Amino acid sequence: MFSLLIRTLIIYVLLLFGVRLLGKRQIGELQPTELVITLLISDIVTLPLLNIQTPLLQSVLIVVLLIAMEVLLSILSLKLRPLRTLIQGNSVLVIKDGVLQQQALRLLRYSVDDLVEALRLKDVFDLSEVAYAYIETNGELSILKKEQNQAAALPCLVVCDGKIIDKEFGVCNLTEKKLTTILKQKGVALRDVFLMTCTADGTVQIIEKEH
Repeated sequence: MFSLLIRTLIIYVLLLFGVRLLGKRQIGELQPTELVITLLISDIVTLPLLNIQTPLLQSVLIVVLLIAMEVLLSILSLKLRPLRTLIQGNSVLVIKDGVLQQQALRLLRYSVDDLVEALRLKDVFDLSEVAYAYIETNGELSILKKEQNQAAALPCLVVCDGKIIDKEFGVCNLTEKKLTTILKQKGVALRDVFLMTCTADGTVQIIEKEH
């Protein structure tokens, strides 16, 4: 009994430490790698608790290794956008100016019923009310209603950590040449841009990297 108590305490402290390292996302907001790690750890830590013959050290080492792999992968993803895209995917535009983007829904294997239900949860019952809707990388639906869009045009992410993001150039009426011209006018080098957004009406926001 005392041995089980010690095992439980060690595993509790280990999991608490691991959760702190992995971040503060809710279950519904977990990225694929985070969800996989969470499921694996939950299975591994039950083994030494259910079976006293299972070596505790072995389970602890596996959990520590999994947490270390996730932290390392997170760091690499921050530095390497292609890796981040491969692991997490991209946000996908599914409604534009009230029109369903059917090809995007097919690629996501996202049914119209699922989309309509997600819209209702956002208090939207008519597609024509929606200016833009995106399926985010965590599966959540983000929408901008047309009445909201009248007050402010949709800002598109066009530069992230010094790298050009061109997948929404069409939405914000931008080209790489225009982007280069804007940066030149602002006197900012591309490599020094931490975040840049642009709207279809030409409104630009630039956040430079901290040095």
